[in-house]
Amino acid sequence: MMIDEIRKNFRRREDEFYPEYAFKSVNAVREREETSDDDFDFRGAFAHDADRILHSHAFARYMDKTQVFFQVKNDHITRRSLHVQMVSRIARTLGRCLGLNEDLIEAIALGHDIGHTPFGHIGEKALSDILRERDKGLFIHNAQSVRVLRKLETYGNRHLNLTLPVLDGILGHNGEIEFPEYHYEPANLRWEILDENLKNCFSVPGYDRKVFPSTLEGCVVRVSDIIAYIGKDFEDAVTLKIIRREDLPESVLKILKPTNRDIIRALCDDLIKTSYGKNYLAFSPDVFTAFQELKRFNFRRIYECAIIRDQQKMFSRTMRCLFDSLLDDVVTRNRKSDVFRRLIDRLGDEYLESETPERIVADYISGMTDHYFLKQFERRFVPTHYDYDEVEILNWVVEKAPEIVSYIW
Repeated sequence: MMIDEIRKNFRRREDEFYPEYAFKSVNAVREREETSDDDFDFRGAFAHDADRILHSHAFARYMDKTQVFFQVKNDHITRRSLHVQMVSRIARTLGRCLGLNEDLIEAIALGHDIGHTPFGHIGEKALSDILRERDKGLFIHNAQSVRVLRKLETYGNRHLNLTLPVLDGILGHNGEIEFPEYHYEPANLRWEILDENLKNCFSVPGYDRKVFPSTLEGCVVRVSDIIAYIGKDFEDAVTLKIIRREDLPESVLKILKPTNRDIIRALCDDLIKTSYGKNYLAFSPDVFTAFQELKRFNFRRIYECAIIRDQQKMFSRTMRCLFDSLLDDVVTRNRKSDVFRRLIDRLGDEYLESETPERIVADYISGMTDHYFLKQFERRFVPTHYDYDEVEILNWVVEKAPEIVSYIW
């Protein structure tokens, strides 16, 4: 059969061209065995995973989620959807040059931020603070991404059932933390390790800093995440006139240059040259030092700037009000609430009974887009405004409702 021939050629290419430290699709393991797709399709397991993520509802919500700057009326400022595409593109380029599995890289990249809250890291911090203050754990976006793809996202009545290397790479992608060096080597993969890491990320402060990818492909996505945002966030800040290009430290200007395009090229070129033919990733000392300096500059001048700090205070108050309102709906079993109609009813009573009300609300809020979050807040806390004509129409509808219903039926 043609499909069998295509699959044989696919495996032959992996055997002939992948170095021994690349992760081959034939070694992919799913949590539950399947009798379709992987066995009777021309795509490999990781290509299936990428497609399952791409066609999920959670992926569609990337389009209206904040990257760094929110409530900004400028279509050129990065949204979460654009960031994910940039990570995928950079990671696949690095993987191709280093001889790694591009399908695995793409699947990890597409899903890596799928658990992010509305309004970016401001939303993540606000939600985590609420849970921690109530002694109900933490909220960490990379762990939530695994939770979404493993438990919350469904296709029909089935879960996505992604492979272990993809989920492992997503959990270990968190490049926001400080890194002492990039010298990653693949480790053993086991479902038990993923489960333990996931549990600890949601319960032990700072544990997510100890979680690293177990494949070299996952390491590529992790570093690509930083490469994708570090220069683009700087570029966005220049566009919004928060900083100027000449504000960059001298070492950054000299080695990485002052534009996003130059920064990406310098970092990718150096990583490829330093890592080629090796079973780990690394930067040269000079480039790595400039990379660190740029990262510190961004934190000081962009992520902690006055505009973002002021917005963070307002958003934190908004988040608490909406959280408490939704929590009351879950506790009182208000099945007319959106949290039931949009989440709990889809996942069933087992989900409702097995999770704490606080974690259910965190699942629901974290899945919201920016716009949906604000609409939910407005519906619950902002009085509805009607003009004179609208009131007349509403009164007429209420008065004629029995007749209208009778006519329809």
